Amino acid sequence: MVPSLASIASRLRLKQLRLLIALDERGSLHKAAEQISISQSGATKALHEVESLIGTPLFERQPKGLVANEMGRCMIRYARLIHSDVEHLHEEMLSIMQGQGGRLSVGVIMGAVPLLTRALTALRLKQPQLSVELVENTSATLLGLLDQGRLDLAICRTSVGQRSDAYDCIELSEEPLAVVASQDHPLTGVGFVQLSQLSDYRWLVYPKDMPMRQALERELNEAGLQIPRYPLETSSIFATILLVQQDPTLLAVIPAEVAAFCEQHDLLVKLRVPLRALNEPYGVISRAGADLSPAATLLIHELQQALTT
Repeated sequence: MVPSLASIASRLRLKQLRLLIALDERGSLHKAAEQISISQSGATKALHEVESLIGTPLFERQPKGLVANEMGRCMIRYARLIHSDVEHLHEEMLSIMQGQGGRLSVGVIMGAVPLLTRALTALRLKQPQLSVELVENTSATLLGLLDQGRLDLAICRTSVGQRSDAYDCIELSEEPLAVVASQDHPLTGVGFVQLSQLSDYRWLVYPKDMPMRQALERELNEAGLQIPRYPLETSSIFATILLVQQDPTLLAVIPAEVAAFCEQHDLLVKLRVPLRALNEPYGVISRAGADLSPAATLLIHELQQALTT
């Protein structure tokens, strides 16, 4: 039986988590004990304590040494996450004590990346010792990371979350969309293109139920056109660029600002197709009632300033 959360929280110690990580890296109790500067008997006792708490062995003895089983791999994965968070805590404490910039974790949807990069560039000129972690993903994933406390801020939409009242939101911008293709696409160089002219081509789209996918399907529905069948799906702009470049029959919908960047650098071509912005603007999101760090507050200010430049 899996132990209760209260039992895990009260009995699991950082020393035990460090041992699990060391065992995964070194494959033996002797070497793991050396790595974290404890005796081998101390390592044996600590491993026994963890396995007694969980109620099952975490490692199997094989010719190459101790190898984690499925439960062991699960424990090691979370041990690394917890240890990483403690390292970040230590770094931020040092930064505060030394009067330096601190640390900031920010999530962002693809369409807001250009805005965020402008804001971060301005912020780091003022706070050169600020350490920033940047995570690009879908709104749903970013809200999950925000809920877990792994992000300080997320630039995304709250409509895909289960509880909109769980967040504070400062609205930033709408997200105009553009249709892009490779430079070898048959429609490249054509003047204004109607949506009906796109129906014979294959599409690369955002995953189902995501706002950008819904916007494309809404546009096609209102034009009386069929939703693309058997599309390629990805939320990665890098994958989008490579796939569209390599397939002259492929079309994709991406944020207009990202499309402009791709066209400026001869990566993709923006077709002159009229598309509306998404219905819901994106904003900078934080957990409801959370005390924002000075760095997070400064970034919000720079995001608002970047909208006007």
